[in-house]
Amino acid sequence: MLDVARARADTPGVGNVIHFNNAGSALPPRPVLDAVTGHLQREAAIGGYEAAAEAADRVADVYDAVAALIGARRDEIAFVENATRAWDMAFYAIPFRSGDRVVTARAEYASNYLAFLHMKRRVGIEIDVIDDDAAGQIDVAALDRAIGPRTRLIAITHVPTQGGLVNPAAEVGRIAARHGVLYLLDACQSVGQLAIDVGRIGCHMLSATGRKYLRGPRGTGFLYVRRDTLGALDPPFIDLEAASWVDADTYVLREDARRFENWERFVAGQIGLGVAVRYAMAVGIEAIEARVKALAARLRDELARRPGITVHDLGVEKCGIVTFRKAGEPPLETRRRLWAMNVNVTHTQARSSRLDLPARGFDALVRASVHYYNDETEIERFLRAVDATPG
Repeated sequence: MLDVARARADTPGVGNVIHFNNAGSALPPRPVLDAVTGHLQREAAIGGYEAAAEAADRVADVYDAVAALIGARRDEIAFVENATRAWDMAFYAIPFRSGDRVVTARAEYASNYLAFLHMKRRVGIEIDVIDDDAAGQIDVAALDRAIGPRTRLIAITHVPTQGGLVNPAAEVGRIAARHGVLYLLDACQSVGQLAIDVGRIGCHMLSATGRKYLRGPRGTGFLYVRRDTLGALDPPFIDLEAASWVDADTYVLREDARRFENWERFVAGQIGLGVAVRYAMAVGIEAIEARVKALAARLRDELARRPGITVHDLGVEKCGIVTFRKAGEPPLETRRRLWAMNVNVTHTQARSSRLDLPARGFDALVRASVHYYNDETEIERFLRAVDATPG
C-alpha cells in the first residue's frame, strides 16, 4: 500500500500550500530536489563540463529509467527539454506530402494543433478531426471509419489539458496497427499518474514532460520512438549529438532515438528526471494511479454536491484532473482567490482547446489536479476555500 505519510514527509512544499496544480507542475520530492541542487553545486565548484563528466553514469541513467517506466528499450528514448519540443521533434520528422491526412481528436492540445496548421500551410496536409462519443472521449468507431489511403498519422492527446478525460489510447493503437498508420501520442499529463506501457498502447511515438505527474524538474522531458520507426523519420534539425560529421560533405545520423537530442542540455535536470522516474517506480505506478484516481473521484463527487458548483469532466475513464466552475465567479477569479489562500489551482482556457471548450459553451474552467501526496484533509480544506464567499 502506498505510504502517504512518508510521501508527504518527503515533499518539502506540502507544509506551505495546498498544491492542486500537479497537472501544471508538481511538487518535487526531496531526492529530486537534492539531485538537481547537488549537481548545480558541483558545477559551481568544479565547472559544468567537469561536473557532467563526473556524473556521467547518473546522466545516462535517464534512458534506462524512462525505458523501464514505459516498457521501452533505452535506445528508443531521447531526453528533450520539454514535452512540446519532444512532440515537435517527432511530428516534424515525418516526411509529409501535399494531400497527406492527419487524424486527431476534438480535445487536442493547442501547441499540437498549431503544428498541424503550420504543416498544412507549409506542405498542404489535411486535418481530420474526430468527434467525441457520447461519453466525451474520442469516438474510436468514427476514427476507424475516417482512415483512408492518404492518412499518414493519428495524433491524439492521452489526457487533455482541459479536464479529467483519459482517451482510450490502446484502442486507438489497435486501429493504427490495423491500418498501418503512424501513431503519435501526447502523454504529457498521463505519464506519472497512469501506468503506461507503449507496447500495450501500440504507439510509434510518445512525448512526455518531467515537471507534471513525474514530479521532476522543469525544463525536462522525453521522446519515445519505436525502434522500427526510427528509420522512417528525418529529424527537423540536427547537431553533433544527433549526427556524426564524417567528412566535408557527409554526415551520419545516430541509429537510436538520441538523433532527436541536442548536445547542450540541462544536465542537472536530466539527472533529476532520472531520479524522479526511479522515485515514481519505487512508490509504484499502479499504486500511484489508484491513489490519484481515488482522490480525484472524491473531490469530483464533493464538488458536485455543492450548490452553485458544476463539474465538467468527460470520459469513461477519468484521472487526477478535476474541472469545475463556481456560479457568479469567473474561473480566473476563483484561481486568484484560492491562490491568496495558499491554495494552488489553475484555469484552463478556450485558447488552449479551441475545438473543445467553446463547443461545450465554456470560455474557461477551474482546473484542480491532485497527486498521491495530497491527502483527504487537504480536500476538505480545499472545499471550504472554494465555498468561501468572494471578496
